[in-house]
Amino acid sequence: MLPARSRLRASADFQSAMRRGTRAGRRTLVVHIALTGDAERMAGFAVSKAVGGAVVRNRVKRRLRALMADRIDHLPAGSRVVVRALPDAADAEFSTLARELDDALGSAVRKASR
Repeated sequence: MLPARSRLRASADFQSAMRRGTRAGRRTLVVHIALTGDAERMAGFAVSKAVGGAVVRNRVKRRLRALMADRIDHLPAGSRVVVRALPDAADAEFSTLARELDDALGSAVRKASR
């Protein structure tokens, strides 16, 4: 599980990562990443009603949190990541979400590091 200290919670943090950061999209999700230079790596999740009802949205969020828990320590220091789920995430297999998250994170980190 993603540690509480690693979760983005403030609206300003989400806006900052999404507006000033770089992004990489895949069929099921879009990753926004901003490199702030802080020591802490943090992640947040945006799952809109377009993904589905409350049960579906919560399932998608739980899956994304579990996937990010394994990956957050491999991100550059000071990373602020927002993972935005797209409607196709509702029907995606866990392995598909994992693969697309890895691809999008890798692409976004490369763009942000330039």
